Amino acid sequence: MKIAIVYNRDQRNVINLFGVPNREIIGQKTIKRLSDALKKGKHQVKALEGDKDLIDHLEEFMPRVLKGERPGLVFNVSYGIQGQARYTHVPSILEMIGIPYVGSGPQAHTLALDKVVAKMIFRQQGLPTPDFAVLNSWDFELPELTYPLIVKPKNEAVSFGLKIVHNEEELRAAAKVIFDEYQQPVLVEQYIAGREINVGLIGNNPPEAFPPVELKFPADGPAVYTYEDKTHRSGRRIEFECPASISEELSARAVQIARGAFQSLGCYDCARVDMRMDTKGKLYILEVNSLPSLGEHGSYLIGAARIGLDFAAVINRLVDEAAARYFGTPKPVKIDLKNADSGELMLSFLSKRRDQIEKRIEEWTRLHSRTSDPIGLLEGVNKLTDSFGGIGMQKVSEFTDEHAVWTWQTRAGFKKGTLLIGHLDIPLSREIPYQEFRRDPEWLFGEGIGLSRAPLVMLEFALRGLRHIRRLQRLPIGVLYYTDEGRDGKYSAEIIRKAAAQAKQVFVLRPGNTDNKIITQRRGQRKYQLLIKAEPRRLGKVLKQPDALNWFCRKLHDLSKLSSRKERVAVAATDIHTNAFPMLLPHRVQATLLLSYSDQTQADSLERQMREILGKDSIHWELEIISDRPAMKARPKNRQLAKILSQVAEHWEIPLKQESSLWPSIAGLVPTSTAVVCGLGPVACQLYTPQEAVQRISILQRTLLLAEFLVQELEGLPAYEKTSS
Repeated sequence: MKIAIVYNRDQRNVINLFGVPNREIIGQKTIKRLSDALKKGKHQVKALEGDKDLIDHLEEFMPRVLKGERPGLVFNVSYGIQGQARYTHVPSILEMIGIPYVGSGPQAHTLALDKVVAKMIFRQQGLPTPDFAVLNSWDFELPELTYPLIVKPKNEAVSFGLKIVHNEEELRAAAKVIFDEYQQPVLVEQYIAGREINVGLIGNNPPEAFPPVELKFPADGPAVYTYEDKTHRSGRRIEFECPASISEELSARAVQIARGAFQSLGCYDCARVDMRMDTKGKLYILEVNSLPSLGEHGSYLIGAARIGLDFAAVINRLVDEAAARYFGTPKPVKIDLKNADSGELMLSFLSKRRDQIEKRIEEWTRLHSRTSDPIGLLEGVNKLTDSFGGIGMQKVSEFTDEHAVWTWQTRAGFKKGTLLIGHLDIPLSREIPYQEFRRDPEWLFGEGIGLSRAPLVMLEFALRGLRHIRRLQRLPIGVLYYTDEGRDGKYSAEIIRKAAAQAKQVFVLRPGNTDNKIITQRRGQRKYQLLIKAEPRRLGKVLKQPDALNWFCRKLHDLSKLSSRKERVAVAATDIHTNAFPMLLPHRVQATLLLSYSDQTQADSLERQMREILGKDSIHWELEIISDRPAMKARPKNRQLAKILSQVAEHWEIPLKQESSLWPSIAGLVPTSTAVVCGLGPVACQLYTPQEAVQRISILQRTLLLAEFLVQELEGLPAYEKTSS
């Protein structure tokens, strides 16, 4: 499990510093011991400051989870930075953002830290606690209590401001210190002469008690545990005796009172209850420490050690207690590979490999393989071959040309099965700067991460998961990767057509969009190169025939009128370049024209109209088609395929919708006899830019979605046919 230790040491990373500062600082040695103990329990650990950046750091370390997936957990040892009820600050944040944690919640911490409210609750529950009074200002009236008295701040811990007073003068002096230094009311409590007993608690409903620990005070000094004692500044040594030398009856009574105090405040997982026992053997609750000290010499760990729990055992037991409280069982149940549901098996496989998946994506983004980079592409092909070969996929010679297309399949082949298509090249021009891999809490960024890398890794881990649950080789699956997406599939198109015709359904691993949609229909797109030539001329020279650039601008205006939203067509120009001699107007214009269309007949008609518009004048022009990416036509099989994907997604609470798209893809090459869905890759944004990114949670979601669908192949007919029948 991923566990973040959240603590407070550095108080500077806040927006402003004001109010009551936290005086409790956890030691670095304790944080290190916590981390080592959790790692000993086979957990993945990260230590984080509980400051204004905590949410971002937690989200980066333990991103959102899928339905049924166990999230990470926080081991909370944060005392807060400043302000009131500071123990509650981090737990409140964790409650808000939905991250489980070890220890009590905000309410219990609030009650435990407010000593007056806690004592009122103890009295209400019939639990013994010393008589007390509250001083709210420096001009207080004397309380009706008998000296000696204990004076302490109302809302502090660690014995801050604690003092025994024996008369009015000492009381007023001690109260003034608290008003001045701690800026809060003063709790005045009847001093109980006698022995101090601590009882540590672990667990819930009811908590298990450690043997009572007695604090042994030296004769020279007050018989109370002061802040100076706890920080080794008093010059005296406090001894701990465990178990305390009290009768079994008193020990049982101490445990009973401690449990009552724990439950009355609503504590969870752990606490330490401090008590005093008077000379008659009567016990009184002093306070409940809802964040007991985990320092190696503290009474909590001394009590734990008495029942055989060393530090690591205590820490991992606390994790188990919190896990049981949140998830119902202390540890994940071992899954039976033979009888378990395939979806649960896949979820278990993937959730344990979140970091591996993201690490693999990072590796791929560091491999540069733009369309114009043959060396990078060759390296990528070799990497792909190793990956698919390593999980038992076999190369299909019939659909591999070792130049632009490579295809692999399971032992079952992919005829009448599922073909998964992706591209290895990153279709970015050399002018666009390379983007290094980085992550933030919601997104991963990197070179081609949405267009190519994340879909590729998603596919790899879906297949690895199927292999892990012993389904892969029985499934009819093919994988086809091509390397000329940046050239509009010029060299790969024919093989892709033939391979797709063999399959029952095709998934094109283009990225999903930020609305969580998959594509069941795409427009086609033709790309033309328009070349215009004219005689060179000087600026200001008047001729009947316009210069080349001026002529092009007029024609482009007329061409754009062919665009029609109703007819679902569009004409536009990109990549306009001119050539001109010094001191002369451009005599040559070269432009790329894009024609978006719904079907081939419509495209042919529009091309004729384009040529008619260009041909009305005598200026020399040439229009050559560079590429033609067919439309992915809407058909019932596509919608049925998308429907069953949506049903799988709904089961796992994965957002998924359908739409049509203006942009073409290789999906247009899939014949009408084969169902096809495009955009099944992880959700991405800022495509074709240096800020390209994929949504972290969607990587896991779409991987699970794909694997779950593929498993259904073992049940007979593809799921979309079952639905239609």
